[in-house]
Amino acid sequence: MLNFCRFVLVLLLSGQSFAAIMPAAEEVTEDVFRCSHYSALRTAFYGDTHVHTKYSLDASTQDTRTTPAEAYQFAKGWRLGIQPWNKQGRAQRSLRLQRPLDFTALTDHAELIGEVKICNSPGMEGYRSWSCKLYRWWPRGAYYLFNYMSSVEATHLGFCGDNGALCKQAALGPWQETQQAAEEAYDRSEACSFTSFVAYEWTGVTPGSGNLHRNVIFRNEQVPEFPFSWIDGPSKEALWQALDRECINAEGNCDVLTIPHNSNLSGGLMFTLTGPDGKPVTAEHTRWRARMEPLVEVTQHKGTSECFFAEGTRDELCAYEQLSYQTFKGQNSRSLAKAPDSTTGFLREVMLQGLQEQQRLGENPFKWGWLGSTDTHLGAPGAVSERDFQGHGGAGVPANDDLPKGLPDALEFSPGGLAVLYAEQNTRDSLFDAMRRKEAYGTSGPRIGVRFFAGWDYPENLCEQQDLLARAYAGGVAMGGDLNNAPAGRAPRFVVQAVKDVGDKDFPGTDLQRVQIIKGWVDSAGNTQSKVFDVAGDANNGASVDLSTCDRKGSGFASLCSVWQDPEFTAADNAYYYARVLENPSCRWSQYICSANKVDCSNADSITEGLEGCCADDHRPVIQERAWTSPIWYTPSR
Repeated sequence: MLNFCRFVLVLLLSGQSFAAIMPAAEEVTEDVFRCSHYSALRTAFYGDTHVHTKYSLDASTQDTRTTPAEAYQFAKGWRLGIQPWNKQGRAQRSLRLQRPLDFTALTDHAELIGEVKICNSPGMEGYRSWSCKLYRWWPRGAYYLFNYMSSVEATHLGFCGDNGALCKQAALGPWQETQQAAEEAYDRSEACSFTSFVAYEWTGVTPGSGNLHRNVIFRNEQVPEFPFSWIDGPSKEALWQALDRECINAEGNCDVLTIPHNSNLSGGLMFTLTGPDGKPVTAEHTRWRARMEPLVEVTQHKGTSECFFAEGTRDELCAYEQLSYQTFKGQNSRSLAKAPDSTTGFLREVMLQGLQEQQRLGENPFKWGWLGSTDTHLGAPGAVSERDFQGHGGAGVPANDDLPKGLPDALEFSPGGLAVLYAEQNTRDSLFDAMRRKEAYGTSGPRIGVRFFAGWDYPENLCEQQDLLARAYAGGVAMGGDLNNAPAGRAPRFVVQAVKDVGDKDFPGTDLQRVQIIKGWVDSAGNTQSKVFDVAGDANNGASVDLSTCDRKGSGFASLCSVWQDPEFTAADNAYYYARVLENPSCRWSQYICSANKVDCSNADSITEGLEGCCADDHRPVIQERAWTSPIWYTPSR
């Protein structure tokens, strides 16, 4: 309440209209209590919008048994048993979050959900088909066969009958169970302790195994009867048309958005500038895309998509969790792997293309907010800890037969990240509004707090003001927002405030090292550039890691804040700006295991089975965890 009063006072003193400056009131589509922790200045809520349970083919063929209800319980802090299972059906491993999440969306694959249900349900028609027998006898073989049929052939399995009717009907049960689990997990009381979203994943691929996947997130409990899949319509436009038809333009309060992920594995085809007919997209198509797809996933289990790194690249921090291949084909066959390049689908480079389209069309197709998530295939949302990572399944190492020896997942994969939303309260409506306006950011796992604003008149001492947030909202735009029409002779000022993750009682958080602002722009001739500016902290603070123990050495900052003005601003250039917050160095998940097992790469006897990756050339023992804000966009007058 004190911050809100300060907010109002700032408006009165500045002479600005309260109605004009006050953050827009959220749209209310559900019957819920007003949360006791409601804040007009918005609060950061941490969650995971990319989670698979036993109903996803790739999870089920690795013997994931987590139900949707159990996944939500895990997100709330319950312990979760995971594979392998003994003969009595008891889990041989378990996971538990040290800190519960605020929100979660379960995103099981729409494709093959009916097939998975049938193959696991004695008595259902199709259970005794040869395809289901293969599924139960040789799960990994079924994984490749089923995926080939759904992804490449865009069809259901043969036992599904004409037009896949049998499997479509079978999908109804898991889809309804997912909705019921979301309703039971959602805290509609004034405590607002947890928010669940009904969601699924649309799993599209290119002919060359390029990833086109989108997570589909619904605003509330009003959702279509069936999840629309790649088999139902093998293009992103077909997906959006179905969501328009069956949700947005249907009766009631249904609303939805899609979130592309793993553009780093798309072979450059995730964000094309042509429509299904091969012709350049129109302004109308671009506006449609912006409405349907306001967010993009910057990091997850299968790599980070921020920016491309190669030898000689100026920004060496782009190498963070970059995979060595650019499509799923490279993962499955290293001999066919094609190395990533600047056209693969990294967001910084794609957003520069968006600025060029802004000049051409007057509309930007790639004006996203950013968030992170896990893509866990264990039904374990938010399991992002580096120090006790047990793998995420899915594309990684199966653990359905025995306890993994040594490293529990493929060396190239990571625990993934978290999605963070700034909202007035922890409700579906409020969080969904945050996604729509792109006041969101992603982290590589830690709960780093970040605020990012831009305006024309912020005072240089704003970081020292107790009412920083009220002044920042009143005098500019937050992350995900737009600046337009620069006043004559003025350059934008940015306020970035970062606070370290304090950690938990067993493992304190890592100090911050520095804050950067990354600028991308296109000049009047259509040429694109990008540049990284250090705006707070110290890149040379001497912090390090003892690789034998993973103890962190040196100190950094508990918090950082800066008011930064672009020294190279040109009012005629379209531009974007985002902030990147870096922690001091720490051990990667793989090094925690290598250290605990006392691996000495100069002593072959210390490298036991499963730990060979500790001494591999591509092993990265040290990382810098981080957060990425959604960009703020500058558009000049036309």
